[in-house]
Amino acid sequence: MNWQLLPQFLVSGLLSGGPIALIGLGIVLIFKASYIFNFAQGQMLLIGALLTWWLAVEVGLPLWLAILMALLISAVLGLVIERLALRPMTGQPLLAIILMTLALGQVLQGLALLLFGSTQRNFPQIFEAANPYRIVTPFVYNDRNITIILKQNLVWSFVIAVLGVVVIGGFYRFTRTGLAMRGTSEDHELAQSIGIRINRIFAISWALAGLVATTAGVLMATSSGLDLSLSVLVLAAFPAVLLGGLESIPGVLVGGLLIGMSQGLVSASKVQLVRNSAEIMPYVILMLVLLIRPEGLFGQRRIERI
Repeated sequence: MNWQLLPQFLVSGLLSGGPIALIGLGIVLIFKASYIFNFAQGQMLLIGALLTWWLAVEVGLPLWLAILMALLISAVLGLVIERLALRPMTGQPLLAIILMTLALGQVLQGLALLLFGSTQRNFPQIFEAANPYRIVTPFVYNDRNITIILKQNLVWSFVIAVLGVVVIGGFYRFTRTGLAMRGTSEDHELAQSIGIRINRIFAISWALAGLVATTAGVLMATSSGLDLSLSVLVLAAFPAVLLGGLESIPGVLVGGLLIGMSQGLVSASKVQLVRNSAEIMPYVILMLVLLIRPEGLFGQRRIERI
């Protein structure tokens, strides 16, 4: 273990877990409403980031306006997906609906390739890159205090991601629409019997998932650049979602932070068992947790009586 760099990697990993949690939040939103695991979330993230880049660079809009326009378009895309692809599948086997999200992901990936190409792009800078934050810790190594250097985009991406999770959680808890969405997630037939329009709830969930995906895509593109491989980042969100609990918004935040910290811990190790150990570690942790608590850390244990 590289003890001198351990605090640096742990803090950087913790901060990188914020956007991972935000990606996972989109998956949780869809699952809470319809019990569908959305495998197209990564491609929705990619489309949102590419739209932002196109509006800012090719069209020439101010970056803030390009982001707002991309958020609006992504919300509409979510509504269109729900209305044209998912609503006609109502009443079909759950596996068929999940396969539909897989097909949607491939269609969106193909559209991204067709419309934008596969070229690597530099995303417009949102945060200043020249002046990173420096934190002098009380830990001493070789008679010197260990200093943690954090890029501004890493810090502010974490802040925005956590704020997004908190806002969505508050929306679910304190608004009438959010309460209706919580009721729908418990029992579709019962919610419909008391007058909740569950199709409207499904549509709102997909629109929110589009907004969350675009926000996460913009944050990730500022750090890693922008190409078609951006959609692969959702693979780190899957363990975070399952680790925290498929129906838990606070759980996806905790899961994302734990996954980020685990990647930072492995990166600080001098001995890596296999190549890309940081990418494998989240799934190792997920396997261990699911063996002990299959519903995740904050998931609900449901008991069905016959």
